[in-house]
Amino acid sequence: MNSERDLDATDARILLALAASPRATVVALAERLGLSRNTVQARVARMEQSGALGSFERRITPNALGHPLTAFVTARVDQRRLAEVSEALADIAEVVEVFGLSGETDLLVRVVARDAEDLYRIAGQILAVPGIERTTTALAMRELVPHRLTPLLRRASGDE
Repeated sequence: MNSERDLDATDARILLALAASPRATVVALAERLGLSRNTVQARVARMEQSGALGSFERRITPNALGHPLTAFVTARVDQRRLAEVSEALADIAEVVEVFGLSGETDLLVRVVARDAEDLYRIAGQILAVPGIERTTTALAMRELVPHRLTPLLRRASGDE
């Protein structure tokens, strides 16, 4: 497996079973899917190595860590300093994701905060990063569609 695109229908079925029961053992998954234990174990190991199975961190909610506010900061960046900006943003604990964008805005930075005052502090830290020219902050009011991949997994598994 070289990339996530190398997932076949069996891999997708394994991932769907893991999504439904994240703590299931390899033996339980094998029984549920009608596959051998060795097949499930080898496929899960390959998906972990290829990056198809992401970090456990994704399952932890910022709320549980005392950070109930989510905001999105868009930033315009001096392109010659993009690597430096990325490293500086990674050093801010409340920055949980950064995406490079096409268009007028260069970066989309997802941040979490304890309250409005904390968000103000974080936004100031981001704006103070050398290479960031301008930012705009938008507070997430409510999550309407949570992170999900199950519909894509169902399609890939042939269950659709």
